[in-house]
Amino acid sequence: MSSTERRNVARLPARAVDIEADENIASLIAVLQDQLALAREGKLRSVAVVSVAADGGAVGTQWSCANGDIVSLIGKLTVLTHDLMASRE
Repeated sequence: MSSTERRNVARLPARAVDIEADENIASLIAVLQDQLALAREGKLRSVAVVSVAADGGAVGTQWSCANGDIVSLIGKLTVLTHDLMASRE
């Protein structure tokens, strides 16, 4: 990975939490593992993530992408974030 590619990678905060795994947590982990496998195989060019806090109080977006993808990813994340917020009401 070149230094230019590394600059495009968003760092996600690591946080240890003592909770019991359930279906929702297992589903989140499975999706992330699938994406990591594709990234390791070089099959991904861009990834966008919308994270919603367990209590629904915070929504965050992160992305890692090729230069030409940034505008499209931000637009899609914005729409998804608005949809998530609207579904809470």
